[in-house]
Amino acid sequence: MSTAELGEALVAAAYLEGDFVLRSGKRSGYYLDKYRFETRPDLLSALGEHIAAAVREHEPEASRLAAPVLGGVVLAASASLASGLPFLMIRDAAKEYGTANRIEGPFEPDETVCLIEDIVTSGGALLEAIEAVRAAGLVVRTAVCVVDREEGGSDALARHAVRLRPLFRVKDLLQGEKTPAKPHG
Repeated sequence: MSTAELGEALVAAAYLEGDFVLRSGKRSGYYLDKYRFETRPDLLSALGEHIAAAVREHEPEASRLAAPVLGGVVLAASASLASGLPFLMIRDAAKEYGTANRIEGPFEPDETVCLIEDIVTSGGALLEAIEAVRAAGLVVRTAVCVVDREEGGSDALARHAVRLRPLFRVKDLLQGEKTPAKPHG
């Protein structure tokens, strides 16, 4: 699936208008429902191929992918299958049972990981993931996301020496018939 076709399919599957509260706490007149594209095998497979290509281009030294739970994990799994790179799952907090790991999956300190995320607004989930992987001794310089909502996430990551590489920027994804509605509040 071409990049243009994928973008059109994502908008058709996931674009909603209304009054929404985002993870960042901001209100928005539109929402891209990641579960509407992450649960479709055709779109998930195409996203995995595009993410794998972006990782090869922007972080060729990555020996692993890493993703915050929940939405990023299915994308990392798809990209892992497409790229052959293993992936790590980053919990919000260490679990209190079993191995008590915050990062699931084997790794060695000093390995380079590329973070994978679905939709980035302020970058909050990725900032938490950066902190976790760096605390575990991993190197992270690049994050690949499906959509950058262009609401400060890229700048927030840059302040932590991580470059955001989106497959789509919201202004490009929603150009034409649909344009992002003005945020509320």
